[in-house]
Amino acid sequence: MRMFRRSTLAACSLAAMLAAPAAAETAKSYRVAGLSAPAEIIVDRWGVPHIYASETYDAFFVQGFNAARDRLWQIDLWRKRGLGELSKDFGSSYLEQDRMARQFLYRGDMYREWLAYGSDAKKIAQRYTDGVNAFITLTEQDQALLPMEFKLLGYKPSYWLPEDVVRIRSHGLTRNLDSEIERAAVACAADLKTDLMRKTLEPDWQTRIPEGLDPCGIPPQVSANYSLGTSNVKFTKEKLAGTQRAELEPVPVPEIEPTALGSNNWAIAPDKTTTGRAILANDPHRAHGAPSLRYIAHITAPGFSVIGAGEPSLPGISIGHNGKIAFGLTIFSIDQEDLYVYDLNPADRTQYNYQGRWEAMTVVNESVPVKGQGDKPVSLSYTRHGPVLYVDEARNKAYAVRAAWLEPGMAPYFGSTDYMRAGNWDEFLAAMNRWGSPSENQVYADTEGNIGWKPGGLTPIRPNWDGLMPVPGDGRYEWLGYRDMDELPVEYNPDRKWVGSANQMNLPPGYPDAEKKIGFEWTDPSRFNRIKEVLSADRKFGLEDSMALQADMTSIQARRVTVLLKGIQSDDPTLTPALNLLTSWNNVLTADSAAGALYEVWFMKHLRPAVVRATVPKQAVDLIDQGGVQSGEPAAIIAALESPDQRFGSDPTAARNDLLLVTLKQAVSELQKKLGTDMAAWKWASLHHGYFEHPLAAVVGSEEKKLLDVGPFPKGGSGFTPNATTYRTSDFRITAGGSFKMVVDVGNWDASRAVNTPGQSGNPNSPHYRDLAPLWQQEQYFPLLYSRKAVEDAAKERIMLTPAN
Repeated sequence: MRMFRRSTLAACSLAAMLAAPAAAETAKSYRVAGLSAPAEIIVDRWGVPHIYASETYDAFFVQGFNAARDRLWQIDLWRKRGLGELSKDFGSSYLEQDRMARQFLYRGDMYREWLAYGSDAKKIAQRYTDGVNAFITLTEQDQALLPMEFKLLGYKPSYWLPEDVVRIRSHGLTRNLDSEIERAAVACAADLKTDLMRKTLEPDWQTRIPEGLDPCGIPPQVSANYSLGTSNVKFTKEKLAGTQRAELEPVPVPEIEPTALGSNNWAIAPDKTTTGRAILANDPHRAHGAPSLRYIAHITAPGFSVIGAGEPSLPGISIGHNGKIAFGLTIFSIDQEDLYVYDLNPADRTQYNYQGRWEAMTVVNESVPVKGQGDKPVSLSYTRHGPVLYVDEARNKAYAVRAAWLEPGMAPYFGSTDYMRAGNWDEFLAAMNRWGSPSENQVYADTEGNIGWKPGGLTPIRPNWDGLMPVPGDGRYEWLGYRDMDELPVEYNPDRKWVGSANQMNLPPGYPDAEKKIGFEWTDPSRFNRIKEVLSADRKFGLEDSMALQADMTSIQARRVTVLLKGIQSDDPTLTPALNLLTSWNNVLTADSAAGALYEVWFMKHLRPAVVRATVPKQAVDLIDQGGVQSGEPAAIIAALESPDQRFGSDPTAARNDLLLVTLKQAVSELQKKLGTDMAAWKWASLHHGYFEHPLAAVVGSEEKKLLDVGPFPKGGSGFTPNATTYRTSDFRITAGGSFKMVVDVGNWDASRAVNTPGQSGNPNSPHYRDLAPLWQQEQYFPLLYSRKAVEDAAKERIMLTPAN
């Protein structure tokens, strides 16, 4: 019950915040070319823009204009990274990243591409980019409108084309290619059973090495190039000076727990709510930074009015409501990628063996402008399966990726422009059956009291393998198209009165997973198990309960581990108080929890790698325990501890218990050095903290860094609690989690709540750049206002746009 008391306190603070007088409203006006009629943007007290236009496509124009007004440097950088245009403004160190990014651009027929999203997709993208460009033109006329990052780096933003919105695919959430490579490496060093300590397969599944594959033959450059083409931009002084070559960078060790990254969503039926209306909640968990990944906006025109969050470089809203239906997403882990391995023609390495003959790669030659050096040629190669990641001349091999997200209609999140305009379940279902990327769980609720769950995404048909390992590219392993979307499961108004997901394996009992082979690599179920535990209670839930559940710090994972300590005795005076602390703990990772600090340091830094070393063959240990957050999958670690077998030794239970004590003592020693010898004074948040780092933090001076970065903020939770705060073990900085959260009162829309940290704006000089971070830290929300009257009452800034012609 503690979490619900916290929510009440948050609601009281929120009431006081709403009652506080607003600052004086400011007004601005701009004349812009391309607008067909006057339009208005009202920015409320929390930085949310409410867009009012007299025509639908003008509304998307204004959305683009406003995104540039508030997030211009961020969206310009995303565009440059995605199109492979970094070298133009940042120099030759980015040339190889540009080349790899261009490998992943959509290069298919644009007519089919636009048609895949709907009849007006091209017009929406055109009007959105017209709006972005209109603001860029204003910055040419008034340099004061240009964000400071452009001035720091000495360049100007680029103009957009509508196809820029959909051709860029590599900023979406990619799939399991890295895991395929890692599984092959473990199979080479040991066997596939050993790999289950790295990644559990669900539903229960036994994979095998595909015929013709040498699992020892995947060089590290394959993964490095894949990462280079799909990763964010890294700024260092050396790279900007041109003294660091991107292709020499090592594959980065992940700072985000692979099995924790994900999202939460749920919808509760009216019969189970205190409001008598449906409630929908969503908090996507993505990498933290400044500015925030998500951007909240409200778009209104005759015929539709939609509010919620999307990515600022895209038109539309992907998480929110439209006054009739509400929607929220998490990732649904369809296996949408495969690595293909080819034998090359020794006489011509642009040819590969396919079905017993040499087939020529498609080679695309392009020029990349490089700052201070003119245009540089780059060569891009493609097999029939997709982009070539690496050619290994020494082994006479090539490696290419086939990805569903390179098909027409798969631009990440752009399909939301379809479902955000649905008015009922049937229309929403139809839109989701056209959904592209990323593959996702959508929960749904409407004003009629209906709730539902619908996953969407392209599922490759693999007739003779499971997609879990690289395969030869000689024709033996081919996708036979994609499954019909109707083959994915669906739920509508279930008897339990709620639906939800948290990236767990959620194929229903009896689903023919062995036949369909949707995917076998899912996220740790701890978050969902806690959500299920709460929502399955025989009681009714209000908005404050959903906010409290998003803030819930109960660790199902810790509950399973600490129970193993009960009954274990130790004569060591250091261990006795530690055992008492953990066995009497409620397993809630609050900011002030001493037990929480001990558990997280113990499990994440000491117990995890120790279990790997105890149970994995020596030759594979370094592949499973790669340090940082790559130290064996927690679910597999816990399962091994709960049911110790002969891998631990001749007396597995005794050896397991010894391992628990030895590693616990190591954790106590570390915490004594970090937090002092008084165990009762330890606090989890003395270590664990939020910090929102700007991409330029490493290349600016200390004063600029203070302006660009936001934090630190002491914080509770972990990557495995509903309140997801995934952290890196080097310094316990939170690297990912719910920076955007939303709880929707379906039908009483102004009662909905949201937060977006560190703030709505991407301009470090804006009052909305960091103003929401304290709310996020304190598990509080602001009103997600929808009605015109409520918006007017909370208005802080009014921006009038009039046509220039």
